[in-house]
Amino acid sequence: MAKIDNGRQSSDTTSIRTVSSSRIDDESSLGSDSEINGFASDRQTDKYGFIGGAQQYSEASSQDVPTEVLRQREVKWLDMLNHWDKWMIKRFDKVRLRSQKGIPPALRGRAWLYLSGGKVKREQNQGKFQELDSQPGEPKWVDVIEKDLHRQFPFHEMFVSRGGHGQQDLFRVLKAYTVYRPEEGYCQAQAPIAAVLLMHMPAEDAFWGLVQICEKYLPGYYSPGLEAIQLDGEILFALLRRVSPLAFRHLEKHKIDPILYMTEWFMCAFSRTLPWASVLRVWDMFLCDGVKIIFRVGLVLLKCMLGTREKLKACQGQYETMELLRAIEPRYMQEGYLVREILEVPVTARDVEREHHTQLKRWKKNRGELNFKPPPRMHGARLIMLAEPPRRQDLQQNPTIVLEVPPPTPQLKKGKGERKSKKKRSMKKSPPIVEIPNPYPLARDSTPPPPPSDPPAPPPVMDETPEIMPQTKTVSPLQQQAPPSDLPPAKESPLQQSSQSLSSTEQDTYL
Repeated sequence: MAKIDNGRQSSDTTSIRTVSSSRIDDESSLGSDSEINGFASDRQTDKYGFIGGAQQYSEASSQDVPTEVLRQREVKWLDMLNHWDKWMIKRFDKVRLRSQKGIPPALRGRAWLYLSGGKVKREQNQGKFQELDSQPGEPKWVDVIEKDLHRQFPFHEMFVSRGGHGQQDLFRVLKAYTVYRPEEGYCQAQAPIAAVLLMHMPAEDAFWGLVQICEKYLPGYYSPGLEAIQLDGEILFALLRRVSPLAFRHLEKHKIDPILYMTEWFMCAFSRTLPWASVLRVWDMFLCDGVKIIFRVGLVLLKCMLGTREKLKACQGQYETMELLRAIEPRYMQEGYLVREILEVPVTARDVEREHHTQLKRWKKNRGELNFKPPPRMHGARLIMLAEPPRRQDLQQNPTIVLEVPPPTPQLKKGKGERKSKKKRSMKKSPPIVEIPNPYPLARDSTPPPPPSDPPAPPPVMDETPEIMPQTKTVSPLQQQAPPSDLPPAKESPLQQSSQSLSSTEQDTYL
């Protein structure tokens, strides 16, 4: 029989929890490479990459941002990413506000990596992921991970194909984490976290994002015994007393332990519960402000589903209450409504920490010391950055796609004399010659044409314009071949302003 240890199954298990909405069995042909590449069926992919399932895009569950507003937000986020350290230290409130409005899809992956501190972690551990990826990993974890791959978002185009690039990268990231943290190993709830990251960034970046979430945002969640998630369940229940006393009394009356309904919510960061548009908005705020956002989402859902007497009439017992929490009404998970409710919940990071200390004392009194002591939790991107100040080069944005430009063809070196002659020729080059038609007919022989009766005929060879007074001196054939510079100066004219003259050979072209 398979051994189950606080929600974790050993390597001899044949199945970990499957996605409830998935109807794809092991023998299904949906997602074959030919079908994915050509979309042989009539399935269409939504803007998030889903080809079906409960998380597929619908206008009712999301709100579209106008293109002009989206372009403006992209410019603002690019400016913040280019000066990340200054914005985080001096203007973090503005970063928080823009995260609450929603990170532009084109920059979401990069922004998540900066917010979580994964960018700094990657730069400070160059080559570490490649080293971990090259190691075979512990066989028991490798076996469980391989069985889990096809269960992660089976309706998303990235993971629908058995053995496709999405499942390969997911395996690499999860296996690398078991090598990186052998004392923790692998927990099934890490798979959807890594899958969400892979939808927005390469495998190496997704690995460091997973490391930051497991160590900074949700420390101890995926460790043996799952003590941290049980402790946070008690914190959620205590905070519910303040937010919705009616829901608190109902759950307390029927003795419904928080671990029964909030485990998947918190461990998967609501990635398998909410519509995808709402998941992205929750993650934008979660990676900026920390785990208090996860607590707020849980409190909003409990308040909406159990916060009125009309709702409680439909669930008179434990079973009915659990069924109600498993089937949350879509209107409460709609992107716009959910985000507004999250921002109105009066729960701060200080409230979470205060309640954490209270529940920790109660835990030690009733159950003794924790078996696994996780590192302290960091509430948001700013505290993560201040705890590990980055270097300036760690925040520089490096291109993820590099095009190889072919080197220029080598040219033979020219000799010194050739270079000098070429230089002289370029210096002697005159502006292009503009040919100016000669307004006077030129004689073919030495005899000048008979003078007209009125006015007197001009000389046979002349470079002057019609405005020049006729010369009384006759021009001989020898003088026709003489250069124009021997001619007497005359009045400046438009034709002479060209600084060009007609030689005897050039005159022949006008005959």
